[in-house]
Amino acid sequence: MSIGRRRDQSTEQQQKLRAATAERLEAIVEAAERAAEGVINDAEAQARLYLAQARAESEQAANGRVAELGDLVDSLLDQAVSLRQEAERLQATLEEAQSRLGGGGVADNGNVAPSPEPQKPRLRAIDAEERPAPLPERNRSDATGARLLATQMAVSGSSREEIESRLRERFQIEDTNAILHAILGPGD
Repeated sequence: MSIGRRRDQSTEQQQKLRAATAERLEAIVEAAERAAEGVINDAEAQARLYLAQARAESEQAANGRVAELGDLVDSLLDQAVSLRQEAERLQATLEEAQSRLGGGGVADNGNVAPSPEPQKPRLRAIDAEERPAPLPERNRSDATGARLLATQMAVSGSSREEIESRLRERFQIEDTNAILHAILGPGD
């Protein structure tokens, strides 16, 4: 063999070796890219799962708090009804006592003085016919939240119209009469 031929074979072998090495490196890079893409996809899936779990937990906690507040509002409303009934019983007892005294009070000098004009009671019981219809079946937490908001606004002195507007905006309640009737009594 001649030196020129050996060089050609050596150069040819080097080129084959370079080509094989380049192919191997290309395969390694492609495999690394696929592995990196898999790691990224797994991380994104885990992040989505974590976010979904966090949302579910926060919604569950919020619903629990709304339910607790709803129960508290219901309890307060029950107490208000009870207080109203007791006030009505006291009013009836006072009226009975006045009627037994002949409609007038006793003056300091022993003469019967005319009784002052009786004031209308500020609270009155709602007859069964007057009781508002139950709210349509909606999400319990929405109805409870609406009652809580309406009660808070009523206690803070908001007008019936302000409360009605806020319920429509916040809870998309078209017919607010049932809630307003339960908290404020029948409208004008």
